Amino acid sequence: MADQLTATTVRADVAEMLHRLQDETSDDENLFDCGLDSMRLMMLMERWRDAGAEVSFVELAEQPTLGHWVKLVAGRDG
Repeated sequence: MADQLTATTVRADVAEMLHRLQDETSDDENLFDCGLDSMRLMMLMERWRDAGAEVSFVELAEQPTLGHWVKLVAGRDG
């Protein structure tokens, strides 16, 4: 279920897609400006859906920041 998804998990998944360490991306940094593309976003979305998160591509793309995604996916503040 979605409770398996934690802020740490979301941060690690995003860091993996960006080829960065987890602490190299701030919560308010635009992830598209960091090099994330729509294909990687879809991969993240599917990974999180498989883990039980109910999140859409549009929800993620409209506000592509780590802090926002942690709230959407893990259901808690970063």
